[in-house]
Amino acid sequence: MCLCVPAPLLELGGLVVMAYRVVLRAQQKHPVRFILPLLLLVTLLVAVWAESRDYYNLLGVSREATTREIRQAFKKLALTMHPDKNPGDHTAHEKFLQVNRAYEVLKDEDLRKKYDKYGEKGLDEQQGGRYESWSFYRYDFGIYDDDLEIITLDSGDFEAAVNSGEIWFINFYFPRCSHCHQLAPTWREFAKEMDGVIRIGAVNCGDNNHLCRRKGINSYPSLYIYRAGQKPEKFNGERSKDNLVRFSMQFITTTVMQLWQGNVFSEIENAFMSGLGWLITFCSDTGDCLEPRTRQKLAGMLDGLVKVGWMDCTTQEQLCASFQVTSGATALFPPGSSLDQQGSVLWLNTLDSKEIYSQVINHLPDLELLTSDSFQRKLAHHRWLVSFTFGDRGTASNEYKKLQAFLRNDHIQVGRVDCIADSELCQSLYIHKPCVAVFKGLGIHDFEIHHGKDVLYNIVGFARDSVRAHVTTLRPDNFPSDRKEPWLVDFFAPWCPPCRALLPELRKASIQLAGQMKFGTLDCTIHHNLCSMYNIQAYPTTVIFNGSSVHEYEGQHSADGILEFIQDLVNPSVVVLDPSSFAERVKGRAEGQIWAVDFYAPWCGPCQALMPEWRRMARMLSGQILVGSVDCQRFQTFCQSQGVRAYPEVRLYPSNARQPDRFMSYNGWHRDAHSLRTWALSSLPRASVDLTPESFRSLVLSGQDHWVVDFYAPWCGPCQHFAPEFEVLARIVKGEIRAGKVDCQAHYQTCQSAGITAYPTVRFYPYLGRRRYEHSGEPINSRDANVIADTIRQRLQLLLPQLHSKPKDEL
Repeated sequence: MCLCVPAPLLELGGLVVMAYRVVLRAQQKHPVRFILPLLLLVTLLVAVWAESRDYYNLLGVSREATTREIRQAFKKLALTMHPDKNPGDHTAHEKFLQVNRAYEVLKDEDLRKKYDKYGEKGLDEQQGGRYESWSFYRYDFGIYDDDLEIITLDSGDFEAAVNSGEIWFINFYFPRCSHCHQLAPTWREFAKEMDGVIRIGAVNCGDNNHLCRRKGINSYPSLYIYRAGQKPEKFNGERSKDNLVRFSMQFITTTVMQLWQGNVFSEIENAFMSGLGWLITFCSDTGDCLEPRTRQKLAGMLDGLVKVGWMDCTTQEQLCASFQVTSGATALFPPGSSLDQQGSVLWLNTLDSKEIYSQVINHLPDLELLTSDSFQRKLAHHRWLVSFTFGDRGTASNEYKKLQAFLRNDHIQVGRVDCIADSELCQSLYIHKPCVAVFKGLGIHDFEIHHGKDVLYNIVGFARDSVRAHVTTLRPDNFPSDRKEPWLVDFFAPWCPPCRALLPELRKASIQLAGQMKFGTLDCTIHHNLCSMYNIQAYPTTVIFNGSSVHEYEGQHSADGILEFIQDLVNPSVVVLDPSSFAERVKGRAEGQIWAVDFYAPWCGPCQALMPEWRRMARMLSGQILVGSVDCQRFQTFCQSQGVRAYPEVRLYPSNARQPDRFMSYNGWHRDAHSLRTWALSSLPRASVDLTPESFRSLVLSGQDHWVVDFYAPWCGPCQHFAPEFEVLARIVKGEIRAGKVDCQAHYQTCQSAGITAYPTVRFYPYLGRRRYEHSGEPINSRDANVIADTIRQRLQLLLPQLHSKPKDEL
């Protein structure tokens, strides 16, 4: 027998053989003494090889690395390790396959979680089996990864970005698109020009195909402006920097007001009363005055914080003189300043919009400082976004000043806590490093910490979602270990990208399950002991606590997946089988009973992907086929005795109780709920009958029963998909309505006479006496068995009065 062994194992094997030979020679002289050293040496070599195979080590990144950092690290390795660059190295292909596999796994949130939890054995062997040419990685891969002004968005953060309230101009591109590469230098120049005015983004549609299709992107590059609550606007002009700037500037609708003697003082005072300052540029024949485009940029950059205006000192000479202006100049009048106290005014000596923005932000009042004395009182009945700081606050704290403007309409107040001055307060909340948290107006203990990107659009989106949701940051003093009400607890680490991606989904689920289940998150980097108590080995791990029972969530990291899992806990659709119950219920099944059983292992990636589909299929088959599952990690010997050799193994045990060991294995390519359901239903005995032209006339058109008929063609894909659904319908209405099928390929004239023009077509033929109500039948516009059954029954209820009113000689 020949075995295929990967190159790293061959290298390891060579080392082991060499070590073995050395030890063997010595063992010939001292037989016993060298057995233990050999075993230790082999163990050490295996450990070294396993360490070298660690995906994070292969890419040279930390376990906290972002998707962008992973992509950048892989690109560097691809440019040096690619076989195209190492033609003389016969191991180059195998080495690069390892690196490529590591990248393919770690860039994908779901695969990364499985790898973190189960290692390589939790993954499908096919990931990373193919790679591109060296030139692709050099010229096409990660076009904008190194551009700080351009924010690379993916499926996980796209919606939060475009709904944050900021204006986004997004470039949807494809790596192999030549026009996309031609645009790249212009897009970079444009991004530098508009940096800080609007957000400039890029979406790689090669990596985010589903996102781009959802957004209707069908050509590359596609450039769209996004504003919260409004329809995206597509750019269709020539792709020059000036055209892009002109197009984007029209969406900055903040007014730049011309100030003059008749409005200047009332406008300034009104702004001050609202807590807003004024940035005024005075234009004269001499000196410097901001250009109209610069004024408009600053109006957008400072919207909600400072109003922007200009004054024509050639016509308002006395007014300008009252501001002690004799030539062109620009000044900031902060909120609360007095026009006759020039000491509070900031005179600006630059015409650059970015420099002016920086100086203005620095000069504006800081966020309200909350202390241990005021914290509890202020947060008792109002919603707050609070920034917790430790000493040096950096440039981010100035950007946080804009949060007040973004969240004003959401009635969320913004403040800060100095954890150096109020260390006890921060320690009581288990806050040990700078962070932002939302307090929901229910006291100081009901809050949620932000673990997303430290950028405004992400923080704003988090704050808006968090105040509506019902997710609480947990600590030892409020952990629900002994609570009677059900809790969903997410054990996570802030550095883990799949964890961060799951948090918005938890918020969505908490809204839908409000009043039924409580939601909490526990940071395992802070609460190590609590996480160890529940044997948390990978992040995120989501657990349902329901009284004395504890259930770990396995499924897709989505709100819908969580809701389905919880629904299944309340009303389980899949029977958990052990060897005893399998023998009793499956092998000892009653005549007519059918079982579908999934033999799985928890560490198996494809098994995990199947779990939510298996539960969904079980609900769809409720009342028709019994559905179970067997954990082959727990019952390994039993599964081996049943001949299970690979996972997942899906089997159908048919209704013949006299052959209890007989089963059919599922060999289909697709493992979604609908495909599995169709396969399972195909094993049921038919409840419908095939109709010929003669039987259609005698039984349906001239008979004395109600009929529902499926007109189909054997070659029609939707007909094949609908066939098992029609059998479900036939069983639902059995005894009330008869079900039949007409093959329109074999009986074309019959279908043509019935007016059938498309397949499948479902018609209802009610019997109302001697004369059939309608020879063409009543069309039913649904392909759902339950909907069709309800429709027919409702129709019969309406027709009953007609049936009872018929003369006796017509019945």
